[in-house]
Amino acid sequence: MGVCPKRLKVLYVTVERAASFAAAKVQRHRILAQPRTGWICRRCGRPYPCPTWTGFPLDGRLRTALLPGFLRMAQQAVRDLRGRPGGPTPPEIVRRFLWFVPLNEDEARAIAPRVC
Repeated sequence: MGVCPKRLKVLYVTVERAASFAAAKVQRHRILAQPRTGWICRRCGRPYPCPTWTGFPLDGRLRTALLPGFLRMAQQAVRDLRGRPGGPTPPEIVRRFLWFVPLNEDEARAIAPRVC
């Protein structure tokens, strides 16, 4: 049994609006919360990416849209944070910046050298 094209269009428009709303909210936060060398959010003082980012309900489209940007940020964060006393390890950084991708410890460890 098929789905009415009209319903699909309404669903598509609803997803588009939700995605643009989430993107606008993130953009406003990003402008106010550029990460520093320590990768701490300037707006809320928590480790970046902060709860403003990680609290979004994500669907497949938003995950796909976020992946390239957060992968680049993870690369830079690994360079900035690696080797600091008491700092996170590269796999921990990968899991932190790719929170929206379900990764176990072994997968994060396998990805970390490719991110550097």
